[in-house]
Amino acid sequence: MDHNRLPHQSELFTVRLWPEELGEGQFEWRGRVQHALSGQTGYFREWSGLIAFLTQALAPAATTTKSETER
Repeated sequence: MDHNRLPHQSELFTVRLWPEELGEGQFEWRGRVQHALSGQTGYFREWSGLIAFLTQALAPAATTTKSETER
């Protein structure tokens, strides 16, 4: 295995969660995720929204890394 060709990259995101009151004593969790370097921000109500944001945010990096390692 050629260790010089393996990408060594990390990404930093901040995630904020808070309870949103719906009334009648009910609440749901809401969230905000932000990519630390680009400032790209997304909001979500379900974990699937967080995963979708992270998948989209990391997709360009994965594509770049793959094309660089194929050279």
